[in-house]
Amino acid sequence: MPRSKYFWVSLLYFSSGFPLGLFYDIFPVYFRQQGIGLGKIGLISLLGLAWTLKFIWAPAVDHFRRHRIWMAAMDLMMGMTMLFFAVKSGFGPWVWAGIGALTLFSATNDIATDAYTIEFLEKGEIGLANGLRIGFYRVGMLGAGLILILSDHLSWKGAFYLAALIFLAGAILVLFAPKEKARCGAPDSSLILEFRSILHRPRLFGLILVFILGSIGLVDQAIHFSKPSFWPASFLIALLIFAFSFFFSGKNEQFEASSGPVFGALLGLLQRRHIIPVLAFILLFKLPDSAMGFMIKPFWVDSGFSNTEIGFVSVNIGLALSIMGGLAGGWVTDRIGIFRALWMLGLFQGFSNLGYVIAAWVIPHGTGALVLSHRLLMYFASGIESFTSGLGTAAFLAFLMAIVDKRRSAAEYALLSSAFALSRSVAGWAGGIGAQDMGYAAYFLFTLFLMFPAYLFLPWAKKMLAGMEN
Repeated sequence: MPRSKYFWVSLLYFSSGFPLGLFYDIFPVYFRQQGIGLGKIGLISLLGLAWTLKFIWAPAVDHFRRHRIWMAAMDLMMGMTMLFFAVKSGFGPWVWAGIGALTLFSATNDIATDAYTIEFLEKGEIGLANGLRIGFYRVGMLGAGLILILSDHLSWKGAFYLAALIFLAGAILVLFAPKEKARCGAPDSSLILEFRSILHRPRLFGLILVFILGSIGLVDQAIHFSKPSFWPASFLIALLIFAFSFFFSGKNEQFEASSGPVFGALLGLLQRRHIIPVLAFILLFKLPDSAMGFMIKPFWVDSGFSNTEIGFVSVNIGLALSIMGGLAGGWVTDRIGIFRALWMLGLFQGFSNLGYVIAAWVIPHGTGALVLSHRLLMYFASGIESFTSGLGTAAFLAFLMAIVDKRRSAAEYALLSSAFALSRSVAGWAGGIGAQDMGYAAYFLFTLFLMFPAYLFLPWAKKMLAGMEN
């Protein structure tokens, strides 16, 4: 068994990228082919909130450590989820539970993988390892594209069995990875102090309650788990807890909440100058991509393309072009600066949606009468959208990396990227409703105009960048 650290980094991040590819590239195609409406397909994107909220249970994973066991267990659970999809068929209540479980297991696997890798690598190994990390994460997503291509030959049941086999292989292989280093010193005991400190600050406590209830509400929009009495009772209990916290307010509490292990990084960010408009910019910058992204695969299905074409062109070639766009965007960003790259490459990213607008107007839906010009138009729209998405992403990630506090860069970067993941999930949900009510062409045109609100907040993004340089 190879013992190179880079081998293990590559393997682990392939396992992280593969479930994301299943979520964004496989499920929209599968359910559209089952005749599921665009609104319900859009709702599925809300189940991706697990990737946004993973920082909440990350301290538990870190506390119990044994990261290899976490990774193997999550791979095994994701494999069992895919077996569940292979055995079941169609679209029923089980779908929401199955996809929700997959995203929860994947998010937990990401936590353990990141923690293991950070501890595993020495300082001089990080540069090359990060390149492999990004590359093999994309390769994992390409693996999902291969599953989509093979579904034409294996059937969906066979494709899901193959996905389960890949997860099982990952679960076995990760157990052979080098053991974690022993923890130095006693485990961090500040978690209890953090919650005590938050309880002593009613306004802060109320903000966290609203955040938690809002997150549960978004998930409820997707899976409809609540009964009519659930939300009135939840808000009443939250209000009582909030009122109860005033009995503790003003008491002497030495622990600083912004140094806590769960909400500390979030609270530290919220104390930064210009953070509110900058967070608005982060939520909005990739909105044209996010609003259209979850509807692209159903559009391919409705236009009459086979799974093989969708997997090869939209997923595999698309990911390759997005990587090329990312490299080109990074080169441009290094030469013209992050701020100029944001507004210039952001325009390319937004206007590229016009390719799909034209394709939706020209290609007839539901007739099965695809001609060569239709195929070439769709291929062109996909290629341009993928490449320019990589351009915008390169500038965007450079911005996120530039504004984090280097003293806790991992935690702050995770939170800022979680804000982007939140907008992606909500936009995917809204996209299903928009495409269903407006039609593909009109909705894709609408997404083009979603790029402009982010530009209103660019001045504060520039100030934040300048402040980090001083």
